[in-house]
Amino acid sequence: MNVSRYACVLGLTMTTALSGITAATAAPPTSAMPTKTAFTPPNETTSASTLDAAARRDVVAKLSEALRDRYIFPEVGERAAARISTALAAGEYDGLADRTAFIQRLDADVRAIAKDKHLNIFSPTGAPPPSGPAMPVSEAGVTRADRLAGGIGYIEIVGFPPPQAFKPVVDRAMSALKGSRGLIIDVRRNGGGSPESVAYFVSYLVKEGRPVSTVISRTPKTKDFTRETFSSTRTPVSFADVPVYVLTSKNTFSGGEDFAYTAQAFKRGTIVGEVTGGGAHPTGPVDLGHGVIATIPFGRSENPITKADWEGRGVQPDVAVPASDGLEVALQRAGARPVKEIEAASVERVFAPRTTPLTGYETAMRQLIVGYVSGQPDYSIMAPKFADQTRRDLPRLHAELMPLGELRSVKFRRPMMGGDEFVLRFANGSRLMPIVLDQDGKIVAALPPIPAPPEE
Repeated sequence: MNVSRYACVLGLTMTTALSGITAATAAPPTSAMPTKTAFTPPNETTSASTLDAAARRDVVAKLSEALRDRYIFPEVGERAAARISTALAAGEYDGLADRTAFIQRLDADVRAIAKDKHLNIFSPTGAPPPSGPAMPVSEAGVTRADRLAGGIGYIEIVGFPPPQAFKPVVDRAMSALKGSRGLIIDVRRNGGGSPESVAYFVSYLVKEGRPVSTVISRTPKTKDFTRETFSSTRTPVSFADVPVYVLTSKNTFSGGEDFAYTAQAFKRGTIVGEVTGGGAHPTGPVDLGHGVIATIPFGRSENPITKADWEGRGVQPDVAVPASDGLEVALQRAGARPVKEIEAASVERVFAPRTTPLTGYETAMRQLIVGYVSGQPDYSIMAPKFADQTRRDLPRLHAELMPLGELRSVKFRRPMMGGDEFVLRFANGSRLMPIVLDQDGKIVAALPPIPAPPEE
C-alpha cells in the first residue's frame, strides 16, 4: 500500500467519522473502512514500548474473537484465530515483550493463514515509519486537474473519502475539464476509500443508472451476508463519450483498484501501467487494547460484469509499462505529444487543493488541544461519540501532551480525507494532528497527535 500506517489510520478514522458509523453497528458495506474505535491506552503494567504476558494474552484473545466474528471468510477467520491461540498456548510469544516485535509476529502469523493484504495488526501511536512515499497534498483525495495539449484532460485521485466530502471537490475538478476530447485519470498513488465514492467517480464515465459494483458483507457473529449494490448517478458533466486512460502502479490499492477494474470491465478505460496491489476486501479497525489495532476485512467486492474481483491478482493493465512511463504512453496513445511528467505536460492547472483551513477548524483544534493539556476538555464542542472516545483516551493524551508545555501556535498544514491537518507548536516540541468537523461545527474525529517532521 502506498501510504504510511499513520495515513492508513487517518483514512480509517476520517472515513468512519464522515460516514456516521459507530462501533456497535454491524459492519455495513457503505464504506471500505467502516468501524470507528477508540485507541485504548496501555494498562498500568504495560509501558509504551513493552507488553507483559497478561497484555499479550488479552491482545491475542481479542484478535481471535474479531477474526472469528468478523472476517469475511468465516472458515479462514477460524483457522487464523486457532493459529495465534495455539501459538500463545505453546509459549511462542513468551519472548516478545517488545510491543513492536510482538505485533510483527502476530501480523505475520495471521497473514500466513489469511493471505489478505487488508488484514493488518499495527500500532497507531508514534511517528510515521520512514519508509514509503509521502502522502501528496490533496483535497478530499483530489490532488490536481489539468488541461493538457491537444484537448486532453488530466486528473489525479489519491483516495476516495465518503461522498459528502468527495463529491463537491471532484465535481469542481471534473467540471473544470469539461470539453476535453480525452481524459487521463491517474490512480498510481491511490490507496483506496469508500466504494460509494468510487461508484460516483465511475458515474462520470458511464450512463446514469448502471449497476457499478456490489459489496458483499458479513454480519458480525454470524455466517450471514448482505449485499449492497452501487449504481452510477447523475454528474455535473459527463465524459461517457470520450476515450479514457487510467494510469496504475503496483501501489494502486483497494478503492483505486476498484476504479481501475470497473473502468476496464465496462470498457471505459484503457489501463496503462503496472499490475495493481491486489486488495479487494473492505476493512474496518478493531481496537485490541494496549495500543494495538487490527484491520479486519468484513466484505468482498463483486463486479456486475465479471462477477469477480481483483483480490490477490491485482488489475492487469491493457498496456503494461513502468508506472513512471504511464503518462507518456497514455499521451502518445491519445494522439498528444508524449511527456513524462505532469508539470511539463500541463498547459493549465484548473484545480489545486485549497491552502486555507475550513471555517472553524483552527479554533476547534486549539480548543481541543487546550482541553487535552489541561485535562478538562470542553465536551460541548464535540459530537457525542467523539466526546465518549475523548473521555476514554484523556488520561493518555493528557500524559503525552503535558511535558510539551504551553501551546504556542496552531498552523494549518493541508487538507486530508475530508478534514484538515495542523502543526501544533508547543514550548517543548511540535506535533501533527488532523480533525474533522460535522456540518454543525462539532468535532467528529481526531487522531492522536504524532511528532511533526523536523521541517515542520
